[in-house]
Amino acid sequence: MSALRAPGFPEQDVRRRAREGGAAVFPAAGQYGESVFGADATAPRDEIDACRLVPPVSMPRRLEKLIELAREPLYSDVSLESSFGGFDAPFPLYLSALGSTRVAAAGCALARQAGRIGLPMVIGENVAPVGGFRSSGKHLALLERIGAYTEAAQGATGGVVVQQSTEDANAEVWNHVYTDPSVRGLMDSGRLAFELKVGQGAKPGLGGLTMVDEETSRRLGGQYAMERLQAGGQVLRCGSPGTFTDEILRQQVHLMRNNYPRARCWVKLPPARDVAAAAAVAWRAGADAVTVDGAEGGTGWAPGVFLDHVGLPLGECLRRIGVPEGTLLASGRVYDGARAVKVLALGARAVGFGRAALVAVDEDPENGLVRFVESLALEMRLLISALGKYAAGEPGPEDLWSPRESPGAVARDGVTGEPPIRHDKREVFA
Repeated sequence: MSALRAPGFPEQDVRRRAREGGAAVFPAAGQYGESVFGADATAPRDEIDACRLVPPVSMPRRLEKLIELAREPLYSDVSLESSFGGFDAPFPLYLSALGSTRVAAAGCALARQAGRIGLPMVIGENVAPVGGFRSSGKHLALLERIGAYTEAAQGATGGVVVQQSTEDANAEVWNHVYTDPSVRGLMDSGRLAFELKVGQGAKPGLGGLTMVDEETSRRLGGQYAMERLQAGGQVLRCGSPGTFTDEILRQQVHLMRNNYPRARCWVKLPPARDVAAAAAVAWRAGADAVTVDGAEGGTGWAPGVFLDHVGLPLGECLRRIGVPEGTLLASGRVYDGARAVKVLALGARAVGFGRAALVAVDEDPENGLVRFVESLALEMRLLISALGKYAAGEPGPEDLWSPRESPGAVARDGVTGEPPIRHDKREVFA
């Protein structure tokens, strides 16, 4: 090896590129499907992490609760029961979309535990095109995940959301699901939703990225862009993210509602600069929920430069959306109750998590997700109670302090005679 050294320069990154070529563009290219990505835990704290929850001294809502209960309220009196996107849930939480890679082979274990909890579960893109609708023995099929969920479900809460991307549309995923007898129970109980995937946090602006074998690459070469990252290895198959304008998005939502009237309509947006305008288009067109992935979110395999340099942080997405016109769901690096409560305070009705779920079920395939959700619920009750509030939908921007605010900018409760609480969520980071 050369003795050349370049202090202060990302030498090892350049050397890796010199050794591996295109494979160096992706993290762990030789381990495709075996890891989950998204924001690095060592990355700088985002606006949400930097915020602090700030309880007031004067708590009129706690007084109301005291009168209602005829005793001092406790954290255990906080109700986390929620309704969002057409579903009822025991917590303001949902299982984010997981796709078709090998790491998502835990899909049935996750589905069983989510069903037991009554937690809404999103099945991500590309599952049916890769694994089929029914078991093929090689990959986890779409209906296997749905079946695992419904068999474990113990009540009327929760539901299954089936995501469709451009590639899934070619496979007519929604048509197959909507007409399959095994899904009728979910449909009859109002616990089936379809989610139009416009983009995702890990790779906004890019379509599906999948490693395929040589034979598959030759067969699909005319339909996708193909990139050979390693000599003699698998080939990267790159799909289109689809083309959207305001009118195309509006018409897509209208088609969903007209063609699948018994399924709820969700729309998933990437952390794009016009995320607020796109969310408004979806809500006005009739979407039951809009999901926003921050740049921290997404378990999907993506080029390293996208993970580090592309897309708005979740806090900025929420700031731009401001007061939501409809049901807003949000995800991105959620692994504890504090981040979840902060996201709720910034306008989301519920919070999604993906990587944390995969790690939890890897730790314990039978109860890991159940215990993880129990820990989040306990933290959320403690935190919401500390704010003097007693329901999942009550935290608001008045409960947050940001270091970006000038001293004294956090308004106090109006009953103290100080300036009134600001209710416009767009001002939290102003």
